[in-house]
Parts: sequence; C-alpha cells; structure tokens
Amino acid sequence: MTASLRALALLVGFYLMGAVLLALVGVADWLVFSLPWVTRSPYLVVTAVATSLALVVPILFGMFAFLLAGGRSAEEAGRPVTPREQPELWAEVLEAARAAGTRPPEEVLLTEDLNASVAERARLLGLLAGRRRLYLGVPLLAGLTVPRLRAVLAHEFGHFSNQDTRLAVVTMRGRAAVLHTVNAFRHTENGASVLVGRLYVRYAQLFLKVSQSTGRRQELAADQAAARRAGRATTAAALRRIAVLDAAFDHYIATYALMGTPVSALPPVGEFFGGFARMLAAHDPQALAALAAARRTPKPSPYDSHPPITERVALIEALPDDGVAEDPAAPPASSLLRDQGSLLGELEGSALSGDAWTMRRLDWPDLVMARAEADAVDWARPLLTAVRRSLRAGATREPGATVPHGPAAHAPAAVAVVTSPATPFTALSVPDPATRPEAGQPGLEDVLNALDDGLLWMEIADRMPKPAQASRLTGLSARNFIRPALWDALAGLLHLHLIAQGAAHPDTGWSGRPGLALPDAWETGFDAALDAAVADTPDTAPLRTLLALPPVRRPQSL
Repeated sequence: MTASLRALALLVGFYLMGAVLLALVGVADWLVFSLPWVTRSPYLVVTAVATSLALVVPILFGMFAFLLAGGRSAEEAGRPVTPREQPELWAEVLEAARAAGTRPPEEVLLTEDLNASVAERARLLGLLAGRRRLYLGVPLLAGLTVPRLRAVLAHEFGHFSNQDTRLAVVTMRGRAAVLHTVNAFRHTENGASVLVGRLYVRYAQLFLKVSQSTGRRQELAADQAAARRAGRATTAAALRRIAVLDAAFDHYIATYALMGTPVSALPPVGEFFGGFARMLAAHDPQALAALAAARRTPKPSPYDSHPPITERVALIEALPDDGVAEDPAAPPASSLLRDQGSLLGELEGSALSGDAWTMRRLDWPDLVMARAEADAVDWARPLLTAVRRSLRAGATREPGATVPHGPAAHAPAAVAVVTSPATPFTALSVPDPATRPEAGQPGLEDVLNALDDGLLWMEIADRMPKPAQASRLTGLSARNFIRPALWDALAGLLHLHLIAQGAAHPDTGWSGRPGLALPDAWETGFDAALDAAVADTPDTAPLRTLLALPPVRRPQSL
C-alpha cells in the first residue's frame, strides 16, 4: 500500500470508528427497547434515551471537531513577493523546480519564522493537485548562503517531485485534526465524554505514530534530492547551519528584538528582523555554536515527523563523494532580496501583534540606553528603599543607640569631588521620568555613607527583599545569599550616576550582549570596587576613587 493510501485509510478509519460507535449505541438501544419490561417503565425509557444521548453527543462532537479542524487548515501568513518585485529570488525558485522536474509554485511568501516549507491547496484530501505555495523565512535567508539556500529549495521541491505534497496535505491535516479533537475533549468532565475522549486519544496515538514514519520517509527522500541538486557537503552544511540558526534566532529575539519590551519600545521599522543579520555578522562560528550547545536539547517526541538533524546529516555524509565542494564564503541568501528594509518593515505588519504597534520605535543605541536605565533603576530601587528605611530607623532611636551617620569619617578629597555641583549624587538624573526612583529616596552619597557607617550588615541587608525560605538564614549564609542582590543594586545605582554624567554610553554589543560601555578606568576597576563595598567589612574607598575621576565621555557604539 502506498503512503497516500495509508494516510487516506487512516482518515477513513476515523469516520469508521465514529460510525461503529454510533452503530454500537444503536444496537444497544434496540436490545434494550426490545425488552418488554423496559418499554413498560417510563423511568427506564427515559434513562435509556438519556444514556444513548450522553454517548451519541460526544461521538458526534468528536466527528464534527475532526471535520472542522480538517476543513480549516489555515494558510500560514506571510508577505507575498512577485517575480517582478524579487527577480533574483524567483530565479532560484524556478531553477530549483526545473531541476526537480516539477512545476514551480504560484506564490512565494516571506515569513518571520526560521523555516522553509511547501504547501499545496490540493483537492479530494490531497489526491488531486492544487495551487502551490512556497514559504521562506527571512531569518533563514539571513543565515544561509546562496548555495545552502539551493539545498533547502531542492529539499522542498523534492517533496513536490516525490508527490509528497498531496500526501502531506492528508497527513498534516489528519495530524492537526486528531490533535484538535483530543484537545476538544480535554476539558470535558462527564463520564460519557471522558470515555469517548479516551477512544479518540487512542486513535490519535495510532495516527501520529503511523504518520510519523510516513513523514520521516518523506524528509529523508527530500534530503537525497537536495544532495543531488546542491551537493552532499553543501546539503549537510545547510542542515547543521539551520540547527545553529534556530538557537541563534531565539537568542536574538529575546536579547535584541524584544529588549525594549519593559520600556514599551521596539527597534526601528525593518530592524526587528533586520538586526538578526547584524548579530550573525558579528558572531564568529564558535560563538554561534556555543549558543546552540548551551540550549537544552528537547526530549525527542515519539510523534515527531522529522528525523533528528544529526541522523539526517549522517545519512547525507554517508553518500558517495560527488566532488562538489562547500563554499562557506558564498554570499548570503538575503542578497537575493531587493529593498530589504522596506520588505522587512512590511513583514513586521503581519508578524507583530496589535499591542506592539503602540510601542515607540527607537534606534538601536537609544533602545539599549532605555533598557539599561530601566534595568539600573530596577536593580537600585531595593537598596535605596532599604537605606532610606535604615536611616529613618536610626533617626528615631534614642541618642547613642546607633552608629553616628554622616560624611565626617570619609576622605575629604573624595568627598569634595563627590559632592561637587558638577557631580551631584543626591539627585539621580534619569532622563525618562517613568524610570525615576521613588521620590524621597537617598542618593548615591547617602548609600556610600551608610555603608561606611557600618549599616550594611547591621540594618540594610535585613531590609532587602528576600524569599521567605531565606529569612531563616543567619550569619555568613545570610550574607552570602543577599550579597549578589546588594552587588547588583549598587551597580545599578552607579550606572545611573554614570549615565547622568554622560560617561556611560550604549553598546549594542552585536558580538556579545547589549549594555553600557563605561570609561576604561571603570571597566577595569568596577567589579573589584563593588566587591570591596559589599564585603563582610565594607570598604567604599575604591568606589570613591573611581567617582573622584573626571567624567570621560565615550563615543556611542552602534
């Protein structure tokens, strides 16, 4: 039996299962109502009818749920591109279809996903050909070279040439439908629905397992077609690269594209996806591989229709040498696109939600700075609150009950610089009012004075927020638990001070992580100075030495 017939048989089997269940209920009703003593009792008649309806309704519900799910297989959203608009990309698509010996798609759509796929609006459950679509993710184009893209296209059109696309319509629609049906029963509570739902779950497991083997054979056959078209080495390299790009794109979205979410800001129009190419260009292959290696490997699903990448690469590399060398220095596939900025900006229209369009758009440096300020305020706020409460508590104690507070014990030279009008610590200057600390909070000088007065471990640390289980810690264990939070809070306060002075500038950090670029002396001595300030015996002298340095304005990093 061919794969198409197996898939069709499974779909027919679903309806047969529902029909058989309905027939069994009908036979049971006939047997029950054939008993004279049942028909003479209105109570038993009503009970039998109610029981039948309780079983028939969920059976019909499951059948219609399957029909509705199969009939509304939504087409993936994307930005269609025409041959006239993107002739270079379409030339590659047409050549790939010609090489595969199949007709090209009627439409090519660019999507926001790191993926490529084919679809065909086939008729009669996929047995008759229909309109074809090719979906290409712009992140994939940014991360693959042109030869590797040819391997991907050859893989996709390998499905067409193997007549897998019509089968895929049957298989994937069936997979979506049975999963939809199972989910429809998930929230049912009455006994009849639970019983019928279990039967559909058993069928879903059978269908997913059978369709998994069919899907895996499709993928391996398409890999063979890609190796014949683009070369063994290039195809294997494309598969390995896609695995790396998958982790890199997740990192990019979380670290860069969405970095401004806490401050209701997004990158410039076109840069939400366009920045991915910038990050890839700045990262060396080892750094990208490290992102993929650090990612937790998902547990293999027994129903996944795609074989593992490692297995696919191994099978490709086991093919005879075809003499076609891989060219890692080939131009990126995104070079096939014209007017990328406008194209990516239009793609954002379909990819971003309605709420995202209400956010302000900031250039990358401004976006990094806005996030850095917001983070610094969040880090500093618990420490400022703890210091304020500690100082108030000290002011309400009886004379002699607490350590005297004031700047008298501090180095005069450092204080002269710290408290000079050019560098006021007592009023944090944060440009965005929405990120200012609460009114009445102490300033940086107050915090340093409190540390020098011995309040860090006597008063302040106890007032820092901590989970309930940590409140039972005492002594060194308590200090080591809260010390990182104190370190971060003091770092945030210092960042705000340097931002206000104009001495800290945004660093987009395409090769690492976005953040603030500090003056050289601060970059060198920042960590050690903070370590000393939150030590068991706090010492603010290293910090005061850094604060006494004249502000150094650094150029912004784009």
